Formats: sequence, structure tokens, C-alpha cells
Amino acid sequence: MNSILYSLEGAVARIALNRPAVFNSFNREMALALQKALQEAVDDATVRAVYLTGEGKAFCAGQDLQEVTGDNPPSFPTILGEHYNPIIKLIREMEKPVVCAVNGVAAGAGANIALACDITVAKASASFIQAFSKIGLIPDSGGTFFLPRLVGMQRAAALMMLGEKVSAADAEAIGMIYKVYNEEDFEKESWKLAEKLSQMPTVGLGLTKRALNRSLESTLYKQLAIEEELQSLAGQTEDYKEGVAAFLEKRAPEFKGA
Repeated sequence: MNSILYSLEGAVARIALNRPAVFNSFNREMALALQKALQEAVDDATVRAVYLTGEGKAFCAGQDLQEVTGDNPPSFPTILGEHYNPIIKLIREMEKPVVCAVNGVAAGAGANIALACDITVAKASASFIQAFSKIGLIPDSGGTFFLPRLVGMQRAAALMMLGEKVSAADAEAIGMIYKVYNEEDFEKESWKLAEKLSQMPTVGLGLTKRALNRSLESTLYKQLAIEEELQSLAGQTEDYKEGVAAFLEKRAPEFKGA
């Protein structure tokens, strides 16, 4: 069975974690397969948005502990340097919007991969947990970078140190994720979000993502210069010309991602 399912539907690449019997927990094979799928989405010019989700009841339970307690287990430098860190870098560096549709529990590295995505939505029954402290570890997969920026330092510290489960509704309320959908509408609405993004001026969305990435280590004055630089690039796109023309002609724009 393939641990990652990849399909192209319109201009959206659908990537699904597919080890449902172990709640989509990561082993080396799945981590490397996810990297390959993300890279495929980067390289394919017809892909204009990515939809990341999980098969079965869980989104991702984090690291498969059977792998790290078995014979000849991978080291932490291997797990982070070769498995998780490349995944986070691919998500952040691809200049295409990545929607994460959290269909169930997202724990440990699974939670933090979800939070590294551009827009994260969840099923009402889903939950998030920084499970690392329960086994004496620190949060990884970008968790110590993204979570404080999403919810503030105090709340991030409490969630990480106490390892408390956060419901999807609470995650939305504290700004950890964008939106929650009820059980019946989750798949349809979360997919509709990715589909909508794929039909937007995706070069501009990619430049927006680049600006947001650079803002994480910038000052106000540096960021103003970055905005000037990237706005100049956005203003040279065909989508900008189409957007202005459609506005003046009072019609719906037809963006091509160019």
C-alpha cells in the first residue's frame, strides 16, 4: 500500500497521508514519499494549489514510535534532518498555496506540519496536541517557530509544556487555524477552498507567500522595501493585467497563473 496518495484534480494536487491503521504516523518511507509528492507539486507547472489531508480517522499522529524503538532505530538528526525538516521547507518554499485539511487528530509532528501550511482548516471533530512533552521531547517540525506566532508565546508555551489537547473549535478561536467545518461539509468545503485558490492569480499568491516568509525575520522598514520589490513583480504579471481589465469591464476575471 502506498503511504502517500497523490492525484491531480484540475489545478489542485491532492496529497493524502495513507497509513490509516497507525493513524498516519510517520516512518521513514512515508516521510520520504511525502517529500517526493510535495516536490512533484512544486515541479508541475499545471499545479496551482496543494491540498494536504489524511486518510481514515486521523490526520497524523506524528512519529511512528515503533520505528524509533525497533532494531537499528533512526537517530534524531536523521529523523529531523532527513524526514521532517525537508517537509517543512518544501511547504514553505513552494510559491503555491498549501491548504491543510485536518480530518482528525493532529499530534506531534503531525500538528506542526499542519500549522506550517498556508491555510489550515479542520473537521469539527478534529483536535491538535503538542504531544512531545509526554515523552520528554521538545516540539519539532517548526512547532517552536509557528505556534508562538499563531497564538502568542504564553499560550504556545502552555500548550507545548502541558501537552493539552485543543479541539478544532478552540484552535479556530485562538487563531491556530483558519476555519472549522462540520462533519458533513468538511471534505466539500475544504476542497472548494483549495480549488478557489487554484483559480486565483497564483503568481501573486506565491509572491504574497514569499513576502510573509520574509516578514518572519524582518523589520518594518525592511518589509516595506520587500513589498515594493514584490509588488513590482506582481504588477508585471498577466494576471494583474487581466484583473484590472476585468474590473474596468465589469466582468469576472479569468486568471491563468502567469
